[in-house]
Amino acid sequence: MTGQPDFATIRIRYRPRARCVELKSLKLYLWSFRDTGAFHEAVTNQILDDLVAVLDPELLEVEGDFLVRGGIHTVVRARHVGAPLPG
Repeated sequence: MTGQPDFATIRIRYRPRARCVELKSLKLYLWSFRDTGAFHEAVTNQILDDLVAVLDPELLEVEGDFLVRGGIHTVVRARHVGAPLPG
């Protein structure tokens, strides 16, 4: 939003069901955020929402560990717990 660069480590943990993510595709997807102005919370939640929509995982957690900016270190965590499988 301010035009200043942000740097973060994005950690993704998930328990797949039938589908999993291919690493090169994930890398290219994450790179799509490079030139997008957005708040830390919005980026972390968008990654979670997009991966849940594609993977339908049993469990998925996304952590955005953003470098210090303005003296504040930000860590944003978002979690999805899927519905149990029938049977």
